[in-house]
Amino acid sequence: MKIFNDLNQINDIEPCAVALGNFDGVHIGHRELISKAVKTAKRHGLKSAVFTFSNHPKAMIPGSKEFKNIIYSDEKEALIKELGVDYLFNIEFTESIMNMPAADFVEELLVKKFMAKEVFCGFNYRFGHKAAGNVTLLKEEGKKHDFRVNVIKPVTVDGEVVSSTLIRSLIRSGDVDECSKYLGRNYDIGGEVVVGNRLGKSLGFPTSNIMIDENMVTPPNGVYITYCIYNGVKYPSVTNVGVKPTVGIYKKNMETHIFNFNKELYGKYIKIEFLKMTRDEVKFDSIQELSAQIARDCQEAKSYHGM
Repeated sequence: MKIFNDLNQINDIEPCAVALGNFDGVHIGHRELISKAVKTAKRHGLKSAVFTFSNHPKAMIPGSKEFKNIIYSDEKEALIKELGVDYLFNIEFTESIMNMPAADFVEELLVKKFMAKEVFCGFNYRFGHKAAGNVTLLKEEGKKHDFRVNVIKPVTVDGEVVSSTLIRSLIRSGDVDECSKYLGRNYDIGGEVVVGNRLGKSLGFPTSNIMIDENMVTPPNGVYITYCIYNGVKYPSVTNVGVKPTVGIYKKNMETHIFNFNKELYGKYIKIEFLKMTRDEVKFDSIQELSAQIARDCQEAKSYHGM
């Protein structure tokens, strides 16, 4: 997959079937949309492409609510690549694009830059200045510029429309076990392991600590049954998300105890997959109470993992 991070890099590409969207999370609805673009491209001898933004438009719009991402840009790229896409147009959403009239958005980007012959989007896709462009306008512009518009119906699971908004809500409420139905995989957070306060090690439960990126949506403070992925291997684990109130107030982070594991991970990249929340974070009256509860948390997690 060839990745373009700047419009000026896009020259001399072949005609495309282009999937349009923000694709934050690359959930099962996104995957269906992109997969249909890939299949159509192969059928018609076109290149398959995804057009998305490296930063979410909502983060740029004045007055919009604080926006949190579900996955990092490199994860998004990897997930899109897995679907067999030829070109990824991962362009920064700038003021220039934000203020571009909808018709110009189609002509300058879809037609002239992306060589679109087939366009795929969701039923609620919006584009152009003040999001004035919609599916109806896109179809009209398609007739004018000789490309076909394919509008994908919403994907539902258990009667719920799959959306990034729904997934963010589940993560924020701690319903991480529900996320896999909509993401098509377990919800995860990755990061570099940093030095913690070493309390876990002194209690007999050494942990790998990751600082939480404030730009990402995160689960509420509490204890979770998890997997830790290191070097492509999944290890059963238990994870605390929070501020460690029993031992002093810390910035929110994640500390993971990996079962039957003794490798040194400082400075290494790991990924934590969340399977189930077991309890809220609690301030205990003593270190002894905390230690006893950690032992119970570990036992519960081991039982869940079948250990």
